[in-house]
Amino acid sequence: MVVGILEANRNPENAVPMEKYLRNNFSFLGIKTPLRRELVKKFFKETDILTQPLNHSFILALWEKEEREYQYAALDYIGKSVKKLTKEDLPLIEHLLITKSWWDTVDMLAANVVGAIAKRNQKIIEESIENWASSTHLWLRRTAILFQLKYKEETNEALLYEYIKRNKDSKEFFIQKAIGWALREYSKTNPYAVKRFIEATELPKLSVREGSKYLK
Repeated sequence: MVVGILEANRNPENAVPMEKYLRNNFSFLGIKTPLRRELVKKFFKETDILTQPLNHSFILALWEKEEREYQYAALDYIGKSVKKLTKEDLPLIEHLLITKSWWDTVDMLAANVVGAIAKRNQKIIEESIENWASSTHLWLRRTAILFQLKYKEETNEALLYEYIKRNKDSKEFFIQKAIGWALREYSKTNPYAVKRFIEATELPKLSVREGSKYLK
């Protein structure tokens, strides 16, 4: 299994600054991203796992491991399997969003995975994401704000603004940052609409600063 491959490349010296970067919330093997991707890619090739149906057990086994690189390996696998993901996989993705949560896993899942599933099956917006936008769970709210991050012209502007308005009074750094990030990305597609929204809405200073970066 991929666990043995990663374990064989453990580097305690590298682990120290990697753990510090994530505020010591997680342990690390000390494998930097380029090498990890190379090792995981080799595993994928040798096992043909990418040609098989999405393996939930494989993902969950990696997610339960202590060191952060195992969660990253799970994300590497999910990222290579995005086209296979369906509405039925959303409970698994929600579990990953609320377990061992931090921006480094949540943001990839929000923009690349939840966004992809929602684009193919918009029913999940009403059935799940709508509730996430008002959830007591910080990372579900961040996901609701960010899931359209790569939609560009396909962005549901009204929905984006609605989820931002629900969360604009939050004191959470990661919510304020998400609002700014979502607005900044959408401003590349529709700068005038974003400018009007920022001017008409009382937003946190951080959100305004981030959201206005590309606005003249």
